[in-house]
Amino acid sequence: MNRIDTKFQYLKEKNEKALITFITSGDPDLDTTLDLVLEMEKSGADIIELGIPYSDPIADGKTIQESSKRALSKGIKISNIMDTVKKIREKSQIPLVYLAYFNSVFTYGVERFFKVCNEVGIDGVIIPDLPIEEREEILEESEKYNVYLISLVAPTSKERIKEITEKGKGFVYCVSVNGTTGTRSSIDTDLEEYIGLVSEHTDTPKALGFGISSPDMAKKYKDYADGVIVGSAIVKKILAGNSKEEIMRNVGSFVKELKESILS
Repeated sequence: MNRIDTKFQYLKEKNEKALITFITSGDPDLDTTLDLVLEMEKSGADIIELGIPYSDPIADGKTIQESSKRALSKGIKISNIMDTVKKIREKSQIPLVYLAYFNSVFTYGVERFFKVCNEVGIDGVIIPDLPIEEREEILEESEKYNVYLISLVAPTSKERIKEITEKGKGFVYCVSVNGTTGTRSSIDTDLEEYIGLVSEHTDTPKALGFGISSPDMAKKYKDYADGVIVGSAIVKKILAGNSKEEIMRNVGSFVKELKESILS
């Protein structure tokens, strides 16, 4: 069984929600990425998304775009990130998911990408700009190597939700608002209607992301889905740190607060 399935099953038995955290691989460097994964797991993260830096991340807001630029400026490549995941797997079995743009996967080689993901221990992949017409090739390789292709839906998906989610696995990434990633003070989408519509088409766990930026927001919105995703707010904590020790302390403390907020 895939680690993502095992984690959601475990949380369901405990009647808990999943805390899914995001960082950009290589920001500020890959050694820190490795240590941040371990720190976030220790602090309560259930699943961790590792962003593969890309020059034109259209689904991301300024915070994550800038983190991608910082990583790329240091020459971070997919092969370096794969090596880092291999090192993480020597110390942790937390579910790990890549967030990668289609061109990155295509350039690396679709079969090679999923084969190496399997070898190093990646459990799932989110490709926010994956064209529907290209999905079959991606699905074929993801299924061949038991690396889940995670569906991503938005409030505007409506009539396409069934098509988008029918072959996805692991969890459904439910974008909470139209637009790009980024911290927000509130979410205006009718989440009850939106998540209810997604649930009509799939039994796969749903995780709510884009805009959840504080423990209060995580607590407010946790009951709409099976998990919450926090990314930009964590990337900001990394950027604000003046040393690796401060980054670890700030991120660890923030993740702990987030986890406690969805347990209460």
